[in-house]
Amino acid sequence: MPAHAPSPLVFPSVDELLAGAHVVSIPLRVKFRGILERESLLLRGPLGWGEFCPFPEYPDAEASRWLAAAVEAGWQGFPPALRTSIPVNATVPAVSADRVPDVLARFGRVDAVKVKVAERGQTLDDDAARLAAVRAALPDAAIRVDANGGWDVQQAVDALTRLAAVGLEYAEQPVPTIEGLAEVRRRLRAAGTAVPIAADESVRKEDDPLKVARAGAADLIVVKVAPLGGVRRALDIVAQAGLPAVVSSALDTSVGIRAGLALAAALPELPYACGLGTVSLFASDITADPLVADDGAIRLRDVHADAGLLERFAASRERRDWWLDRLRRVHALSQVTGGS
Repeated sequence: MPAHAPSPLVFPSVDELLAGAHVVSIPLRVKFRGILERESLLLRGPLGWGEFCPFPEYPDAEASRWLAAAVEAGWQGFPPALRTSIPVNATVPAVSADRVPDVLARFGRVDAVKVKVAERGQTLDDDAARLAAVRAALPDAAIRVDANGGWDVQQAVDALTRLAAVGLEYAEQPVPTIEGLAEVRRRLRAAGTAVPIAADESVRKEDDPLKVARAGAADLIVVKVAPLGGVRRALDIVAQAGLPAVVSSALDTSVGIRAGLALAAALPELPYACGLGTVSLFASDITADPLVADDGAIRLRDVHADAGLLERFAASRERRDWWLDRLRRVHALSQVTGGS
């Protein structure tokens, strides 16, 4: 059994979860993943807060892993930390090039930047202009791009060949499938284009998150606590994959970011800045002391939700009922599957 193999997670009763549940809707500063408000269900457990926020379109089976991560945070706690300061990257959504300086300004000191590309309705020229604006603002920063599987193989090869001119640390999920990732990686190498390939969706949305490593389809993997079912399960996946890992988030409040920091803190090696700086994309948060970067890093510390902010950003009754119904369904499913 791998060193980090997680022990079975014991779920509290649904009544216990509901007793400490708060549904919030937090406005974003810029559109991200096509939304301007992020809904989340926060759960207060005996050991702290957990966050359950699978995007609305995700089916219950996929959402069960997110609930497992929230239960781990609030009822099991996190594994021991190996470091207390976590380097993070800035994130630039698919904004126009002229808005890039304002976005970057919210992150303070920046040593690494993730730039969204392949946005629906935009062109490669838009992507190139956005990247050029980032490079102009930060001549020495590491730049990585994230296509969220938005290209086909030929589009990805053409795009990354062009975008490599600014200097790319890696390209995250340029195409949707594992087979496509392997082909893009092969073609870029054959052409002498040195852009490493990172797998994100091909890890967290696959029934077998290790398939991408076995297929030789990526140079590194992106791991997110909630979609993988918790910190311990993510540690186990990284250990078995045998590839460098980048810890990232799923547009979480500071509660979810705390879980991401726990993963980054527990990894034996942390070769890349983490994608855990996304609280800076929120117009507010559920804590008076948000987990945002200071001098390019976030210090590891616990998060306490603020009662006033929970009330201020409480979702409508209709949305609250929707999330609580979802919680009941996913909890019932998790009792059968163990949240896996």
